[in-house]
Amino acid sequence: MRPARFTLDPAFTVGEVNPRLFGSFVEHLGRCVYTGIFEPDHPTADEAGIRQDVLDLVRELGVTAIRYPGGNFVSGYKWEDSVGPAQDRPRRLDLSWHSTETNRFGLSEYIAFLKKIGPQAEPMMAVNLGTRGVAEALELQEYANHPAGTALSDLRVSHGDKEPFDIRLWCLGNEMDGPWQTGHKTAEEYGRIAAETARAMRQADPTVELVACGSSGQSMPTFAEWEATVLAETYDLVDYISLHAYYEPVDGDVDSFLASAVDMESFIENVVATCDHVGARLKSKKKINLSFDEWNVWYLSRWEERAKAFERHDWPQAPRLLEDNYSVTDAVVFGSLLIALLRHADRVTVACLAQLVNVIAPIMTEPGGPAWRQTTFFPFAQASKYGRGEVLDVRVDSPKYDTRKYGETDLLHATAVRAEDGSVTVFAVNRSRTESLPLEVALNGLGLTRVVEHSALADADPDARNTLGTPDRVTPHPVEDTTVTDGRLAAVLEPLSWNVIRLA
Repeated sequence: MRPARFTLDPAFTVGEVNPRLFGSFVEHLGRCVYTGIFEPDHPTADEAGIRQDVLDLVRELGVTAIRYPGGNFVSGYKWEDSVGPAQDRPRRLDLSWHSTETNRFGLSEYIAFLKKIGPQAEPMMAVNLGTRGVAEALELQEYANHPAGTALSDLRVSHGDKEPFDIRLWCLGNEMDGPWQTGHKTAEEYGRIAAETARAMRQADPTVELVACGSSGQSMPTFAEWEATVLAETYDLVDYISLHAYYEPVDGDVDSFLASAVDMESFIENVVATCDHVGARLKSKKKINLSFDEWNVWYLSRWEERAKAFERHDWPQAPRLLEDNYSVTDAVVFGSLLIALLRHADRVTVACLAQLVNVIAPIMTEPGGPAWRQTTFFPFAQASKYGRGEVLDVRVDSPKYDTRKYGETDLLHATAVRAEDGSVTVFAVNRSRTESLPLEVALNGLGLTRVVEHSALADADPDARNTLGTPDRVTPHPVEDTTVTDGRLAAVLEPLSWNVIRLA
């Protein structure tokens, strides 16, 4: 196979990576919270009930902003249920996931969990604009952020949290374009309530950062029209618009699945175009950035089949839902989605992997038992660790292959990030399922002379996975014979592989 090629030059860049690009998502769904993050009876649990084995893996994963409490869950969320003494909190029916919510883990516990992760973990709080509205959003903001001296801030202090939570980043609802959403609205209806809520929250604190709901996917029938209508109401009041996207192989079409990032990049570019069109129409110099606050590989069709079988009177507590077990193939697609986000770091400045533990997650747990890394854990952890700095403009000349869904597609998907110290990390995916892909990169004006490391996630069995019984079946491995000679990088990318090549 002929080599894939591209050139790196410090004069041609995309933009700085915002640390929030490596965010994640904790929703009250299945076992993400209960027996995932929070399990008071677990042998590793601390005095607050947080599993220390999970906390260690979350730190290793390198997540930053963590979106909470949903997701679909937020559209029926009563924030008052989640504060105060845990034993006094009410049990509620969660319509979104047909479960019973105990509220034992609530707002204070969420903030305390973030603090235990470390200073890089930032709250990203969603307000309920499905069954509630402006008043309740303001009440939550006052409870969470006002120092003291008002009814709700003093209530927080009485609950044991003297210092305000200082939540800067707020989502104005969730997926309000979706008919599945409790309190689903038209674009006009949502645009008005989002604008009213944003205006009121800014009256309380002009420095808050606000995310308006965009489309739940590029395939939604209202896509683009939804964004244009919502932004016409909210453009001067919000900072971001959201995107959500999940990918799975359809009808066994693995080749198209491997090219999922083609759709993700198209989605990003189309939303940017819509935002900028609205800005031009309003004669505004402001740029709306993108919050890709739900993304992942998700076998959604399996969930939809299971949901049909729910018993009407059965409302289980923390059931096993959406516990997808990821293969090497899934991890390579996942890595390609990370590359897509990095390639658009100039406008995608917040992104949240959905979700953090157990629910379509990089970390899995067993109640009372161990926690382990899924195959998707490794691309995220490596990107978060080495993908900090300035994204260089990468335009590939690659061999191609045919896909049913996206037509002719590059076998190579790649990006590169230059760190503050001048080192460069190349992230690259070989989409070929059968052939190695030679890679040649011209390193112009970067002063790079050596390969620090080349690691790959690949396996002779593309369906290999990490499980409770074999938690370390798949891990990245070192690749030999990758070289830098006379300003040119030469490497060979294994079939169906995620690659991290560090240069200095």
